[in-house]
Amino acid sequence: MSPAGRGRGARLVRLLPMGRLGTKRTPFVLLTVVMLGSGLISLLLLNSSLNQGSFELNKLQRRTTELTDQQQALQQEVDQLAAPDALARRARELGMIPGGSPVFLRPDGTVIGNPAPAGTGAADNAAYTAPGAPPPAVVPPPPGAPRPAVPGRQPGPVLPAQVR
Repeated sequence: MSPAGRGRGARLVRLLPMGRLGTKRTPFVLLTVVMLGSGLISLLLLNSSLNQGSFELNKLQRRTTELTDQQQALQQEVDQLAAPDALARRARELGMIPGGSPVFLRPDGTVIGNPAPAGTGAADNAAYTAPGAPPPAVVPPPPGAPRPAVPGRQPGPVLPAQVR
């Protein structure tokens, strides 16, 4: 370079104060470093929080699967116990007998059907008594026992609850 070019550049450099230029950059650089650092730390915290939530979600999904399997097993057990043959078997074990044909009472007091104590048929007693247990006793009404008169009611056998 020519001495004239050096002189002009040197004059321009002398016009700019050196000390003030360095002091203006320092706060900006510090602010940028602090912002980048805080951003990285916040990303790290966010990432660890998401990972912890993911682990919790996986644990809860496994627990849900286990509980669903348990519910299905219990539902199958309930379905097996609620089957008609299982209910009939359990009723026989408890000494219950079938009620026979149903009888209906109309609002005017008339009876539809033939009322009879449960298990009076020979087939009913043979089929539904517990093994080794005597058949249930049917209590006949005592001769001349008064029966309550209900208008419009068809006469039928006296049930054990009516005998006193």
